[in-house]
Amino acid sequence: MLPQADSEEIMATQAPKPDMESDDALVARLAARDGECLRLVAERHGELVYRIGCRMLGDPHEAEDIAQEAILRLWTHAERWQPGGPGIAAWLSRVGTNLCIDRLRKRRRMSEGEVPDREDDAPLADVDTETAQTREAVIGCISELPERQRAAIVLTYYEDLPNRTACEALEMKIKAFESILVRARQALRRCIERKGIAHEDVARISP
Repeated sequence: MLPQADSEEIMATQAPKPDMESDDALVARLAARDGECLRLVAERHGELVYRIGCRMLGDPHEAEDIAQEAILRLWTHAERWQPGGPGIAAWLSRVGTNLCIDRLRKRRRMSEGEVPDREDDAPLADVDTETAQTREAVIGCISELPERQRAAIVLTYYEDLPNRTACEALEMKIKAFESILVRARQALRRCIERKGIAHEDVARISP
């Protein structure tokens, strides 16, 4: 029989650390209404949804709302989680993207079919550009894309998701997604060229 202190120490070392828990285990804790787990999931994945929101909506305040709502939906629907799926990040990417699309469509309806220009201070510093002019041109051109094309660009270029993962986030067939991505690339290239941006910059942004 081990001394109690030694036994507790062994059990502690054998227990999985929070950052080593699988997504299925984390969602099981959410389903059990573990508030500490909710905080952990928000810390681990909230930034991903926030970035998607910033890049699709161009508004960090709306992006914060999107991130909070997506994580709240995971909390609310945790009991429906199917183990062995693509994971929390993929689930939140899909929900966050769809929430952004809904907001973009609402904007369009409110502006009689035209998305209004918005001042943008979203964190897009990772766009491979050399001048502020190019950066602003890219932001403006992305904002002109239809909702799903915009989502395809954000998920594949900025979040670096494989096409199959991105198409699942948009709940599309892979062929349909690839077709949308091709059209988005072409539209983005034409828009940037129309704004007089150098060809080499266009090539880096939309290969």
